Amino acid sequence: MASKALIPFLVGMMLLTGVCNTLFTKYQDNQCVRNCDDPDPKNRKTFEQPVLQTAQMFVGEVGCWLVVGVMAAWQKYKSRSSPKADGYQAVDTDNANDDNDDDAASINSAHPLVEPAKRRAGPDGLLRGFGILLLALPAICDILGTTLVNAGLFMVAASIYQMTRGALVLFVGLFSVVFLQRKLHLFQWVSLVGVVTGVALVGLAGVIWPDPKGALKQAIAAGDDDAASVDALRAALGVVLIAGAQIFTATQFVLEEFLLERSSIDAIEVVGWEGLFGLAVTLICMLVLHVAVGRTDAGRYGMFDMVEGFRQMTEYRAVWVSSLLTMVSIGGFNFFGLSVTRSVSATARSTIDSCRTLFIWVVSLGLGWESFKGLQVVGFALLVYFTFLFNGVVQPPFKFLQPREEVEELLPEEPIEHN
Repeated sequence: MASKALIPFLVGMMLLTGVCNTLFTKYQDNQCVRNCDDPDPKNRKTFEQPVLQTAQMFVGEVGCWLVVGVMAAWQKYKSRSSPKADGYQAVDTDNANDDNDDDAASINSAHPLVEPAKRRAGPDGLLRGFGILLLALPAICDILGTTLVNAGLFMVAASIYQMTRGALVLFVGLFSVVFLQRKLHLFQWVSLVGVVTGVALVGLAGVIWPDPKGALKQAIAAGDDDAASVDALRAALGVVLIAGAQIFTATQFVLEEFLLERSSIDAIEVVGWEGLFGLAVTLICMLVLHVAVGRTDAGRYGMFDMVEGFRQMTEYRAVWVSSLLTMVSIGGFNFFGLSVTRSVSATARSTIDSCRTLFIWVVSLGLGWESFKGLQVVGFALLVYFTFLFNGVVQPPFKFLQPREEVEELLPEEPIEHN
């Protein structure tokens, strides 16, 4: 638990690293990597490698092991610097077994996510021994969800991408009811309808007034009507991909909650393990897709051409520098986000994350990556309000919507977000 003086720093760093995650990735998408000197802007190609961007996210998650190692080294140093008085202590052999049982119980009870009935399974619960392989399941969901949102990001503006991800609340709520047997109150069902309405308005704004990038922007400026139609279709497809990806992310959240409730493993270690499993599966899939698709004439220079992707990432300074910065910001976002959850609450973290969307929007407007859209403002306002209402940050506006009993949390106390 961090001191009160440290909490503003943790909140600020969570916001900073969270904003950087999206902005660095969008900056990467805007970089020209082929035919950059071609006089026809439609022939210029930007960096569009969502699979490689998924791999770089997992590298950032693997970096969480550095934090775990530093924390372990610090605890070891502290234990050495304060040894027991006189070195030895007497041991009551008659009660040794009872003492061991009490120690195990105290370890389990110290973790707030472990239900009392399940703490007797041991300090690691389901995630002990080979059971740690269960974390490959949420990692695979993370691969699918992250790859889809990365693909959608280079089709829409950064703020629309972030706002569309608000559909996650809908799927988490529904999946919690179906698979975790949670109960939704009337005001939460109303909130879900409001979230869907907000996301729909944000997506509609992106389709009606798309923000073309690079070559498409120049083509549209030159009066190419076909380019304008293509950009509108790309924006619509991007919104669908990002919204659909939230199904996999919600599945990931539900799986993580199920596993965390039945184990006492630290959440930052879960991020590290998922990073290892996710990186391994992603690299294997990249190799298979490169052989099956990337080497063909139709797949050459596409997102499954691994050789071309690594060439683009290594030859262009803006791409590999933004990759390094993204890896660092992802690791930092998870660390500071978990610290905020422990020091304040999971609801506070989700509220702060909504502020991240606002900052991304403001920065994108300032950089000229997108234009101001009134409909997007309305959608964002609805999205934020109903997300706050769903999480209990604001009270239901009408008495008949107010719950008559205590509202059960739908997310774990330490929600694990990766991007």
